[in-house]
Amino acid sequence: MASALKESVPRDRWWEWRWFSPDDTKEERRLITKIDLLLVPYSVLGYWVKYVDQSNLNNAYVAGMKEDLGFYGNELVQLQTLFTLGSVLGQIPFLFIMTYVPIQYLIPICDVLWGVFTLLQYRVHSYAELAAYRFMVGWFEAAFFPAMHYVFGHEIARRGGIFYTGLAAGTLTAGLIQAGASSSLEGVHGMEGWRWMYIICALITIPVGIFGFFVIPGTIDQPNRWCVNDKEIETARERLEKHGHVLHGKMKFGHIKRTLLGFRSWLVITTDVLFWNAGIHKNTGSYLLWIKSLGRYSAARINELGTISPALGIAYTLIACFASDMFLGPTWSITICSVLNAIGLIFLTIWTVPEGGLWFGFATMYWSNALSSVFHGWVNNLLRDSPEERSFTLVLINLLSQSSTAWTPLLTFPTVESPRYRKGFSFCLGCAVALIVFTWIMHYYLKRDKKHDTGSTDEETSTQSEVGVVSSVELKGQSDLDARDDDPAAVRVNKETGDDKITAI
Repeated sequence: MASALKESVPRDRWWEWRWFSPDDTKEERRLITKIDLLLVPYSVLGYWVKYVDQSNLNNAYVAGMKEDLGFYGNELVQLQTLFTLGSVLGQIPFLFIMTYVPIQYLIPICDVLWGVFTLLQYRVHSYAELAAYRFMVGWFEAAFFPAMHYVFGHEIARRGGIFYTGLAAGTLTAGLIQAGASSSLEGVHGMEGWRWMYIICALITIPVGIFGFFVIPGTIDQPNRWCVNDKEIETARERLEKHGHVLHGKMKFGHIKRTLLGFRSWLVITTDVLFWNAGIHKNTGSYLLWIKSLGRYSAARINELGTISPALGIAYTLIACFASDMFLGPTWSITICSVLNAIGLIFLTIWTVPEGGLWFGFATMYWSNALSSVFHGWVNNLLRDSPEERSFTLVLINLLSQSSTAWTPLLTFPTVESPRYRKGFSFCLGCAVALIVFTWIMHYYLKRDKKHDTGSTDEETSTQSEVGVVSSVELKGQSDLDARDDDPAAVRVNKETGDDKITAI
């Protein structure tokens, strides 16, 4: 009976475009459209300014900061590490805060504060002062990534494909701002162009933070009344409840214990650690330092050329996310992105190749980031029935994974070894290959769980009434969701059974 009922659900073809679930009412679709128009653009803007302010250090370094502040050792990689350390430590309190403080207040306040510390960097005259500001920028940026995943939930797939373009766009923008500042503002009011860049970046960041107070819709139990009315809140509540979604929960230490003792959690964490480290070469300034080492470009031109790779990264992200959602599935999407990243890293590891080979190697490095939305959307789906456990797990994997990138660059990408990082590029290559292996381990682990749950469901179905059969089918749908990477068509079945529901209002 369960099999018959499952097979009666129509399956989409890969070419069929579907943004909504087929059972969504007109009111629900109107609400989803409204939330998408509010939340998706803001998430792109927020992620954009986050990476403008994160990557601008590398642009400033090659535009005169190194010489002006006397940085001739490993100061660059140390400053990058302090930013990462601030971001990692900042996530610890936000782990609990995000289930108590409304998201529509938490994210904008942090946005504004990291904008303030971005501004203060224009006045630095020493390594210690700059180190303190970089740490605080990282601290206040810490909440954004896990909070946005928490709000989007498992609907991050295609929406995340748009959201993640902000990363590459931010890196690209920082390069263009520095290029413009170096060519037009150098010496204006007695300040170097790289100092003007920090002022411009702050003037972009702070208004985006203020904008968030008015457009982030919040969650069901903590809505933003600026964005949604009572009728819309009730529509959202009914939509989620009818499909069995848990709408609220507070973080307790029992949730932490349950998560830490689960094998699946550590499998996800290991995979995420490999993902982060397979792409650290794009964050260390290796591309810009190599262009500068060629000795034939001005500071402005170096930063202009440095935008090639992140510009390509925008296309990579959209391709990976939409392909995963429409026909590839997470496992193959992650695998293909990692293979393309590894191919580029082979050129960079060998290094003694024609110059065009190095341009190619650096041009492919954003494939390492293109799979991020796919992977985290996969994790969100696995934990959709427990907001507090999802909150903890999302922060935990980001915390442990990002903390690993606080020390691995110090060992593998010391600035004094630029532009040819023998240890660094080979380390990233090894992580990219290992990521492919662990992705498939995770894939087969979830398939095994699916078969186990299916067996339990079939046994229960054979002994229960028709009402029990319906319950078992729902349980079967649960296991299908946990293995949505196995078959793109299964993703469509999940949508028919109500998987693709929005977590925000």
